Amino acid sequence: MNDEPEQSEEKEETLFAAPPIAEQERMVEAILFASAEPVRLREMEERMPHGCDPAEALVHLRKRYEGRGVRVVKVGDAWAVRTAPDLAFLMQKETVEERKLSRAAVETLAIIAYHQPVTRAEIEEIRGVAVSRGTIDQLLEMEWIRFGRRRMTPGRPVTFVVTQEFLDQFSLESARDLPGLKELRAAGLLDSRPLPGAGSEDDEEDEAQTGQSELFED
Repeated sequence: MNDEPEQSEEKEETLFAAPPIAEQERMVEAILFASAEPVRLREMEERMPHGCDPAEALVHLRKRYEGRGVRVVKVGDAWAVRTAPDLAFLMQKETVEERKLSRAAVETLAIIAYHQPVTRAEIEEIRGVAVSRGTIDQLLEMEWIRFGRRRMTPGRPVTFVVTQEFLDQFSLESARDLPGLKELRAAGLLDSRPLPGAGSEDDEEDEAQTGQSELFED
């Protein structure tokens, strides 16, 4: 009684002959080309006619693609068709993605650059409006600003400073190469109001230079 299912299964397996290996090779090739993701042997076997051996077909297919523009490669426990490594440069396309900053982001970035290290509360007082979290997050994501030292004041608020990426973007060797505060105010690019708690304009410039000199200290 127990042998009957096995005999029936054996008969079913041998009912149809497997396609020639050359035909199996073509099937594997078609599966790999049509798939956007690497394909496992089990998946190939499920798609192919009964009795096919995708592993053996892959051996022949890999040999056929040796030295060609594409290769059959193993990716983890799956298989895929990939561009030959020495021709990968042909597939590369460099594009420059321009991201336009909002006015709020530009103003916030300028305040950080010229008043660093500066807290969010100080940025808001200088701008005269609240700074949204999205504005700060955008500048952090672009890696143009980073967190600086915490102020030794009640609440120990975090400060913000510009980064090396910011300097590189604007071809500056250091924060000291930024135009002076007097020049920017004369051009109408910065508010004439001093930094909260600061003294005269000359004292403010000295403080800004001190903050810039500590730009990359942790």
